[in-house]
Amino acid sequence: MRNRLSMSAVGHATSLFLAFTFVACVVFDLVVPKYAMYEHWQGLLPGFSWLSPGTFLLGLVETYAYGWYVALVWVPLYNVFLHRADTSSVGG
Repeated sequence: MRNRLSMSAVGHATSLFLAFTFVACVVFDLVVPKYAMYEHWQGLLPGFSWLSPGTFLLGLVETYAYGWYVALVWVPLYNVFLHRADTSSVGG
């Protein structure tokens, strides 16, 4: 039987990935404002506007929360399908 995914590991990994991506995009926007992407973040993150310390922190919190949302939906689905694949291969 294959190993199931850990909710905690996937939750933190996905959340950190999205938070790092958010920080990288903010830095990119500050360095190359001609190609700024912050308008996309404004559509994805409620309450986020360009740029103050408060909205930057809000963006970090929201991207971290989105990572957990992905994990809370994806990990159980993955583990269910993994279990079904394992049980169907044992009988056949």
